[in-house]
Amino acid sequence: MNKRPFLLLCFIACAIIPSFACTSAIIGAKANPSGRPLLWKNRDTSTIDNKVEYVPGKNGDHSYVALFNAADKNLEEAWMGMNDAGFAVMNTASYNIKDDKVPNKEMDKEGFLMTHALRTCVTVDDFAKLLESLPRPMGVEANFGVIDASGNGAFFETNNHSFVRYNLSDAQNHVLVRTNYSHSGRDNEGYGFIREANACYLLEPYAKNGEITPELLTETLSRSFWHDLKKYDYASGSERWVIDQDFIPRYKSTATIVIEGCKPITDGSTPSSECVSKEYIMWTGMGYPPCSEIIPVWCSEDGVDPQLRGLLPDGHSEMSDKVKARRDEVFPIHKGNGDKYIDMSKLFNENGTGYVQTLVPKNIETYRIVKEKRDRQTSSGK
Repeated sequence: MNKRPFLLLCFIACAIIPSFACTSAIIGAKANPSGRPLLWKNRDTSTIDNKVEYVPGKNGDHSYVALFNAADKNLEEAWMGMNDAGFAVMNTASYNIKDDKVPNKEMDKEGFLMTHALRTCVTVDDFAKLLESLPRPMGVEANFGVIDASGNGAFFETNNHSFVRYNLSDAQNHVLVRTNYSHSGRDNEGYGFIREANACYLLEPYAKNGEITPELLTETLSRSFWHDLKKYDYASGSERWVIDQDFIPRYKSTATIVIEGCKPITDGSTPSSECVSKEYIMWTGMGYPPCSEIIPVWCSEDGVDPQLRGLLPDGHSEMSDKVKARRDEVFPIHKGNGDKYIDMSKLFNENGTGYVQTLVPKNIETYRIVKEKRDRQTSSGK
């Protein structure tokens, strides 16, 4: 038997597995018990080292905070963030809407586009106008998710020349979910179909009752090992070694982040930067989500915890390195296809010492303390 064709096919199959993925959702204010819209992204990327930084506004641009790759010294490519006008943006890579032959070297400009949006946009409609105004080809193939201070939200499924807009106001139960294909794109192409089904399954009972919270997204969805195709939750099983395939958290997951906005402003006005700095919170879990600690981030000069900033050599953040070391315990096999096997005993075990078991209660307490402080300030007008 000639093995060369088979090996070639294997090589091609490995080569086309997307290095940029992500699972995401936009949650309307009516689906959140606090009456605030949410923007959630479980980031998947081969660029494992991430950081969060505050970028002050210049020449009339907005100030903003965002997630960046550690090596991005000039903070040119934002991968999720919010600005001082209450506008927030994220993306997931799509793999079924590119309809041209623009070469790969001219693609992957999503981070630059989102940086531009954070500097200039105030509303969801502003983002639509930005997409309409950019020169073609735009160098993107992505689902961009955005929210604003009026409670509006939308996904923009965007390729080099056009986009299709899906408004949150039209969504069932006020929830929109996207992974790595576009609903407006070619059928049966792309990635993340099972991950999208996982997210929808986990969100459904909460969406019906308007009970989707930031902690549900970071502490349940981003730490879940529910597999919707198999209808099985591997976190509750007895298997120690589980293949890392089609779960929301993946070996290449580098962050779980929820941007929680303000209660919708209905008079059409724009909130002050001071209001946004108090009301908006970017709940940030850096690194492999099942091992992450939640740290709140605000859109202000002192709003980013030093643990999240790129203050270490090569732009690394302390928390990213800390959680990366934990991930190495969860994926301890470093030869062959070892990174495909999860040691579930490091996350869940009978002694209750797994990372998910110990970190979730700590994170829930962080949410409680920070939310109570925010709500006291909001009610007192301080």
